[in-house]
Amino acid sequence: MTKNGMFDGTIKALEGLTKIGKISVSIQDDEEDYFDRECPSEDCLFQFKILSEDWKNKVSDEAVHCPNCGHVADSDKWWTKEQIEHAKQVALAQISSRIFGALRKDAENWNRNQPKNSFISMTIKVDNTPRQISLPPAVIDPMRLKITCPKCDCHYAVIGAAYFCPACGHNSAEQQFRLSLNGIRQSLNALDDVRAAISDKDVLKNTILLIVENGLQNAVTAFQRCVEAKYCEVDSTTKIRRNAFQNLAEGSQIWKDVIGKGYDEFISADDLFLLKRAFQQRHLLAHTQGIVDENYLVKTNDQRYKIGQRIVVKTEEVLACLQLVEKLVEAIILECKSKN
Repeated sequence: MTKNGMFDGTIKALEGLTKIGKISVSIQDDEEDYFDRECPSEDCLFQFKILSEDWKNKVSDEAVHCPNCGHVADSDKWWTKEQIEHAKQVALAQISSRIFGALRKDAENWNRNQPKNSFISMTIKVDNTPRQISLPPAVIDPMRLKITCPKCDCHYAVIGAAYFCPACGHNSAEQQFRLSLNGIRQSLNALDDVRAAISDKDVLKNTILLIVENGLQNAVTAFQRCVEAKYCEVDSTTKIRRNAFQNLAEGSQIWKDVIGKGYDEFISADDLFLLKRAFQQRHLLAHTQGIVDENYLVKTNDQRYKIGQRIVVKTEEVLACLQLVEKLVEAIILECKSKN
């Protein structure tokens, strides 16, 4: 081979890349035949799993519903970031394999044609040893809540809270509330598994913090969505302020006007105070990244903090919040049934 033709094989391989149409990449189900999905809404990006058979047979190509936010999009929009990255890596590996193969052959041809007794000798070596990427330990399985839609029998799984069936969009307020609270409890009960699986102290601290704080936020959201739905069943004509039930005082008055009883008739004053503080902490997490402001101190009289400090949400506080919102919702459900 002449010097001018030393990369003929590589050039030919590069030219051949233009003829590649599509590269097929297989995305595997998990060991229980569930398929990972991710909400395409940039404001949500909620990840969940759905039974692969149900994804094929019960979910329409035109409309998939996010279990968390209810966003609807066609079925080819729900790839997770990990699946997209995997597909990219597989495609790049296939392309790289062609190029490295051609480079290796060109290098071997070049090396064979180098004069043995020359004063100056140059050889080419192509190194395409794959780099190993270490994945973090799987710690999410104990947290996963499996749900079967009561309307279409679709099977899906989430971590934390969920409100809509991905196949039909069905939202049973009472069922989803109870399932959401069970999911939050499962996540909190799995914290020991998380501690055992993550050795890096900083990563562990941040992971625990995220799980606990998400648990509090999901508890308040689950309560809000459930009582909103129950209110519409009792009074479908009176419009209320958006997110009114995130405010316990306002929500209590709304129910008092409709069923004759407020929250103070369902739980004690001490419990109502603790729940009010939890709701205000959720507000800080959602709007100030957990940083205490004057409004929080005025509404809670929480003397543990000063303005500018960050709240510390404890697991036992979230569990107490779950118990109290559950008690409130069950009492409201009974009152609504008696009124009807």
